[in-house]
Amino acid sequence: MAYIGKNPSLSFAGISRYDSFTGDGSTTTFDLTYATLAGGQNDVEVFVNNVRQEPGASKSYTLGVNGSNEIKRITFNVAPANSDAIYVISPGRETALIQPSDNSITTAKLQDGSVTADKIADGTVIAADIADGTITGAKINSTFDISAKTVTLPSTSVTNDMLAGSIANAKLSNSSITINGVSASLGASVTIAAGTDWQTVVVADGSTVTSATAGEGYFINTTSAAHTIQLPASPTIGDEISIIDYAGTFDTNALTVDRNGKPIQGSAADLTVSTERAGFTLVFVDDTQGWLLKDK
Repeated sequence: MAYIGKNPSLSFAGISRYDSFTGDGSTTTFDLTYATLAGGQNDVEVFVNNVRQEPGASKSYTLGVNGSNEIKRITFNVAPANSDAIYVISPGRETALIQPSDNSITTAKLQDGSVTADKIADGTVIAADIADGTITGAKINSTFDISAKTVTLPSTSVTNDMLAGSIANAKLSNSSITINGVSASLGASVTIAAGTDWQTVVVADGSTVTSATAGEGYFINTTSAAHTIQLPASPTIGDEISIIDYAGTFDTNALTVDRNGKPIQGSAADLTVSTERAGFTLVFVDDTQGWLLKDK
């Protein structure tokens, strides 16, 4: 059909709704099945026994909200009589549903700050949806909990200069080192003996036994009594124990080297040293030969 002037606007009219009730002589309020739009009490047509009623607080009825705050309650000023036929017609509304086509909404159509966290479903924003370089630091919350997520970084993204001083020793799987059987925490100050770690002179008293430690040397003074030194119980290959006759009295008061369960020179017997000014080093090899003399 041709029109003179501007074409009329296209709209989609909804179907009018119909509700019916029956008066009982006492009830004044009747709730419609569906809420009406906020157009006011003149927006509906109310009939009692086919006679249209005039809206208004001082007239026949008013339109208001029900207990759920929906605009659907008709309140009569006077209760309709028993068996009165009541019906209400709510006019149809424009019900056009416009669905944007894919990829048709541009950034210009979004108000700044309108996209908040509660508007985004978990897992819906993927890398392909974000233009490169568009998210700045100012757009990211100062606290960002990703404890339940897996973050994969490129193999070249973390450089040595980024780690300087940032990883505490306690966070490392191996936070200590062992030197000559002594454990030291990373970052701690330790003294590493060059060669044999010689101990202070041991003065024999005839009863005390010296427990030897791998890597140490012992000056044994047997001027007054004989002495016993016990080798480590669980040595490893290369462990060394050095012994020197401090006062040249091993021939008078001998030194006994307690093997502590390991062979000495392949023999399951303790070693007795009775040579004046003896000086020697024992080195452990295995459980078969045990401790061997390094110098003869």
